[in-house]
Amino acid sequence: MSQITTTDNSNKQINSETDLQNLKKIADVKIKNLKLDDNPNLLVFPRDLNQYGDKISEQSIISLDGDKISTGNIMGFVGVNETQLDIRSRFAKDDGRDYFLHYMLQKVFAINLFDIKHTSNQEQIFEFLLYLFPYFLKKALAQGLFKKYQRFEHNDANLRGVIDVSRHIRQNIPFCGTVAYNTRQHSYDNHLTQLVRHTIEYIKTKPAGSCILNNDQETKSGVSQIIAATQSYNVFERQRIISQNLRLVRHPYFWEYTALQSLCLKVLRHENLKFGQEKDQVYGILFDGAWLWEEYLNTVLKPLGFKHPENKTGKGRKHLFTDNSGYCYPDFYNEDEKIVLDAKYKWYLEWKNVQTADLYQVITYMHILDYNVGGFIVPLEGATLKPKTLNGVGGTIHIIGVNVKHDCENFYTYAQKMTAEEKCLFE
Repeated sequence: MSQITTTDNSNKQINSETDLQNLKKIADVKIKNLKLDDNPNLLVFPRDLNQYGDKISEQSIISLDGDKISTGNIMGFVGVNETQLDIRSRFAKDDGRDYFLHYMLQKVFAINLFDIKHTSNQEQIFEFLLYLFPYFLKKALAQGLFKKYQRFEHNDANLRGVIDVSRHIRQNIPFCGTVAYNTRQHSYDNHLTQLVRHTIEYIKTKPAGSCILNNDQETKSGVSQIIAATQSYNVFERQRIISQNLRLVRHPYFWEYTALQSLCLKVLRHENLKFGQEKDQVYGILFDGAWLWEEYLNTVLKPLGFKHPENKTGKGRKHLFTDNSGYCYPDFYNEDEKIVLDAKYKWYLEWKNVQTADLYQVITYMHILDYNVGGFIVPLEGATLKPKTLNGVGGTIHIIGVNVKHDCENFYTYAQKMTAEEKCLFE
C-alpha cells in the first residue's frame, strides 16, 4: 500500500510511476462521472451532489499535469488499487494532525468520541462508517418512518381481502369456518426498516455501540422508533433481509432513505472499503470542503438565531421580486439582528483577497433582505479585518474569521479552544 499525503487546494509531485498510473484513473474526472453506483466503496458528501451552489458533481478529486497532482476543495481519502491519497485541510497545522477536519466532522455528524486519524487501517475506517449511522438515521426519519405495501396472509372468519384458493383448500378442507385470504396494506414493518433494525442490533454488539446509539436524544428517539416498528425482527433472517435490500429504494418522497440503506448494507456486509480487492475500483470517503464548512457553521450559528436555507426543499429561500418570482439562497441570515452572512472556505487575509463576484453576492443579499449588515464568515488565522462601508444606500460588510489554528497536544484540547472561539464570534 502506497500512501500519499497532501492538502486541499495545493500541488504535489508524484515520484512513483505505479502511483501515477493508478491516480490517472481518477485525475480530471468529474465526480458525477465516477458513477458512484459502480463504486459502492466511495462515499461522497454531500450525498446530493448538486444540492449546493458549487456543484460538487462538476468537480474532480484531483487534476494531473505531468507528474504533479493538483487538488481542489475535496478533502478525505481516496484510493485506486494499492495507491491511497490522503487529502487534508489546508487550514490545519503542519504537524500531521488534522484536528480542524476532525472537529468539523465531529460537529456535523454529532460524534462525541471522534479522533480518527488519516490512515489506511480498514478497521478504523469501518468504525467510521458506524459513527455515520446516527447522521443518516436522523436525516431519513426527518422525512417520516418509511412505509411500504406489504402482503399479509390470513386464515380466519373475517374475510377482508382476496381469497387464496389453493391455500384455502390445503388448510380448510374439510370446511371449519375459516377462509384463507391475502391482504395488501401499508406497513412500517418492511424490508428497509428491518435492514435498519438489523444494523442497530449489529452496532449494539460493538464496543462503542452504546455511545453511538445513545449519542443524543434525537438518535435515541430514532432508534426507539425503528425498534417499535419492526416487531417481526428475527436475527436469523439477516441474510434474507440483506438480499431484499440489494436494490436501493428510489422513492420521490423518502429520498433520504437511499443513503441510509446504502450505509446499512456496507455495515452489515462488512464492505469497509475493500482495499485493492477489485481492480480499478475507486474507494474512500470524500468531503467537499465548502459544504463541510457551511454545515459546521450551521451547528454554531443556528443556536444564535440564524436561518440556513435548504436548496433541496426550498425552505428559507428569498424571492428576488415583489411578485414572488425568482429566488436566492443566502447561506445564513438572522431576521432579528438583520445580518446576512456568506460562508466561504477560503483565505481572506486581506480585503483584496475577496473576489468581486463574492462581494456582489453579499451586496445583493443585503439589498433583497433590506439588511444593513452583511459579510463573509471564513477560517482565519490572526486578527479579524476591519469592516467596510458601502456607498449609496449604505450598510457595512464584515469579514468574520473563525480562528481554526491552535497549537494543541491532543484533539480534546483543540475542541475546547474551538468551543471558546465559537462563543466569542459575535461578542
